[in-house]
Formats: sequence, structure tokens, C-alpha cells
Amino acid sequence: MDKIKVLFTATATASGGRNGHAESSDGVVKVDLSVPKEMGGPGRPGTATPEHLFAAGYAACYGGALDFVAKQQKKDASKAQVTCAVSIGPREGGGFGLSVKLRVEDQSLPQAELQALASEAHEKICPYSHATRGNVDVAFEIVGGR
Repeated sequence: MDKIKVLFTATATASGGRNGHAESSDGVVKVDLSVPKEMGGPGRPGTATPEHLFAAGYAACYGGALDFVAKQQKKDASKAQVTCAVSIGPREGGGFGLSVKLRVEDQSLPQAELQALASEAHEKICPYSHATRGNVDVAFEIVGGR
């Protein structure tokens, strides 16, 4: 495992598990949680799941990595829209697992260029991609301009 030089640490506390509340130590993130109906829970309106939080974090982080890679190559991917879908379900080996689908769209970049930037961001830069590699199936849909 690679060691890191810590630049920033975010801290959050959850109570009540999937039917509770989570909040960051600085109060920026405050979210009530509930198990969705699809998983046998109440699916209370206005509540989130850990998968919502993971999807939002991965989409934002990956978008930043994509923009970073583009700038290194004197290209502009700042208009890219990254949509992350995080799914949860039972694993063949027991317990539960996640799968991720990332959709990257930027009509201002040709398809081949966007594909190359997206691959480099995933393989070399994004810490969420590093953390999921070998642990979570991550699929991509890349939609560039013509």
C-alpha cells in the first residue's frame, strides 16, 4: 500500500447506522439516513444512504482529477459533467458489495481526447479510483463531442 503525505482530513460521525444521522466535524455535511425500500427499509423521504454520499464524493473527486489531467495537457475539461451511480447488493461470497458506473460527458472535447483524459484520470490521479481498484467494479461511459 502506498503511503501518503496528508494534505487534508475530513472527519464525519454517523450514529444509528443506515437509519440514523451522519455529520462532518465542521458541520458542512449533515444528513439523515434511511434504508431504501428496495433493501427492505422505510425509504423515508428527504433521507440519504451511504451510497448517495459515496456517489457524490466519487463524482466530484473524479471530476477534479479529470480537470487536473486536462490542464497538464493544456486542454480544458472544466465543463465536463461526471455522473456517478453507486449500486449495492449481495456478494457471491457473502456480505454486500458495491459497483460503480461513471458517466463522463463533455461535448467540447472530441470523443477520443475525452476517453484518453478519462482513462488517465482513473488510472493515475483520482484517489477514489485508487481506493476502489481491485475491490469494486467500476465501469465507464464516455460521451465526447464529434
